[in-house]
Amino acid sequence: MTLSDSDDPRAAFDYFSNEYSQALQAFQAIENQASTLMLMGYSDDLRQFIEQFLEMATRARELAIEKNETHFAEWFGELVEKADALRSTLAR
Repeated sequence: MTLSDSDDPRAAFDYFSNEYSQALQAFQAIENQASTLMLMGYSDDLRQFIEQFLEMATRARELAIEKNETHFAEWFGELVEKADALRSTLAR
């Protein structure tokens, strides 16, 4: 699903709701699997998953800011902060 250039508030709400739902599920999956991946020696893979998540969530936050969807921008920002905090706990 993509967000068209239209100014339809319902379309924007649907788009960002779906994006946030997917981002939240992805972050929860990363959090739930982080300790297992680290114990199994896959910290590089975990780091890559977090990096990909950060790229996606940052893009979504920037688009929400651009479309003046302040609540979604804030919520995506919170996910970015949490993912960044998780990334900082990984040893290099």
